[in-house]
Amino acid sequence: MTDRTFPDVSIRAGELTLRPFAKEDVEATQAACSDELTQRWLPLPQPYTLDDATAWCTNVAHALRESGDGIHFAITGAQDQRLLGTVGLKKTDWRALVSEVGYWTAPWARRSGIATAATRALGHWLLDHQGFARMELKAATENVASQRVATRAGLHREGVMRNAGFTHTGRIDLVLFSLTPRDLHGTGTATDRSCADYVATGLEPGLH
Repeated sequence: MTDRTFPDVSIRAGELTLRPFAKEDVEATQAACSDELTQRWLPLPQPYTLDDATAWCTNVAHALRESGDGIHFAITGAQDQRLLGTVGLKKTDWRALVSEVGYWTAPWARRSGIATAATRALGHWLLDHQGFARMELKAATENVASQRVATRAGLHREGVMRNAGFTHTGRIDLVLFSLTPRDLHGTGTATDRSCADYVATGLEPGLH
């Protein structure tokens, strides 16, 4: 990691693939990011246009990796490659080896466990394969679904960060979660085991 950028890879996680965004994802990204629930919790452009989606899929997501800020994956089925959601890392502190995970699930793929599986896979990749010390997640105090994903993915709730985030309606409090190498390989508690269930099935060169 001497260049302080994450490698351009795809990650296989069971029946899911985490891969770089591509132009084929533009229409699905536009539809997902225009969804009312997605817009409620994420300060995305309103309206979220086809131009916004094109910029994200073909330029912005890749530029963020190249800048060292993080890395962003499209979540797809391992077979059909249809966009199901996204998971990614941002605000990476390369000196402290800490990065923040974020995700959204497309309306047509909700309640299927993909956000949990993708977050767990990304946590293992970050901590085991990239040698990081900590992965953080911040969710709005009222966003119960996102907090449930964090817990099921093996992250630990640490507390509330007051007035630390914002949505289209104003400032909000955020719940802070974290995952460390000890959580993956430590005490053998139920939480540890839920995270250790993920086994990497392959790391492949990323495809633009």
